[in-house]
Amino acid sequence: MARITASVYTSHVPAIGAALDLGKTAEPYWQPLFAGYDFSKRWFTENKPDVVFLVYNDHATAFSLDFIPTFAIGTAARFEPADEGWGPRPVPPVIGHPDLAAHIAHSVIQDDFDLTIVNRMDVDHGLTVPLSLMCGQPDPVQGAWPCTVIPFAVNVVQYPVPSGRRCFMLGQAIRRAVESYGPDLNVQIWGTGGMSHQLQGPRAGLINREWDNRFLDRLIAEPDALSQVKHDEYVREAGSEGIELVMWLIARGAMADINGGAAPKVAHRFYHVPASNTAVGHLILENS
Repeated sequence: MARITASVYTSHVPAIGAALDLGKTAEPYWQPLFAGYDFSKRWFTENKPDVVFLVYNDHATAFSLDFIPTFAIGTAARFEPADEGWGPRPVPPVIGHPDLAAHIAHSVIQDDFDLTIVNRMDVDHGLTVPLSLMCGQPDPVQGAWPCTVIPFAVNVVQYPVPSGRRCFMLGQAIRRAVESYGPDLNVQIWGTGGMSHQLQGPRAGLINREWDNRFLDRLIAEPDALSQVKHDEYVREAGSEGIELVMWLIARGAMADINGGAAPKVAHRFYHVPASNTAVGHLILENS
């Protein structure tokens, strides 16, 4: 059967994508950040999955204020990089896994979670920056990403947004869906976005190192309790955009220990500030 072998957590700052695309990764400002992903690239090469189920939020490219799905699963065979106002990123299209995506959609909906099924959409930096950080930069014309990807977009932009508890429970439903899929597939689930940051208002530029690192501690050791943190704490402690961290709980909820298995192995942990005006967090957990 298919199984989830690991979960990956990372910020998806648009400026990181720009630094990659413009060849600035060795500059003094950016070098410490990208050094934190050197291990991750090696790890990914050694633990390459068949499919990445990638949880991210759309930034008004595939969806707008006209249409705001809370949870949307991409079931297409191909997803083009989105033009976010300055042209698409110079990366290859994302190749999907329609059969597994359709199976997950069916299973999760039957498990009482409502999903929006999306058969065509472009994917923005929320999805492509994590791929670049973990996989490197394939040639946009001749190259390809090393595995198929199922995009899973979560609304954390326009309130009301889903609770951490809802996201954690959804991760458990996704694990059940993957494990009920017949073909033998190695699946990783990635939760992206965050960490603490605020882009507007009197607190613009907010970064809370202590809260971020406590979040990472709790994500590893006490995810169930962490899932019960309310929205107002995220906003108060991590800024208005810190609410993106609820998406990490989807990935954490899909790990084996949440269903009585062994605690995951921490393969890598990294934290860095600043990247643009955002704190960057990164974690790799392996199912034992």
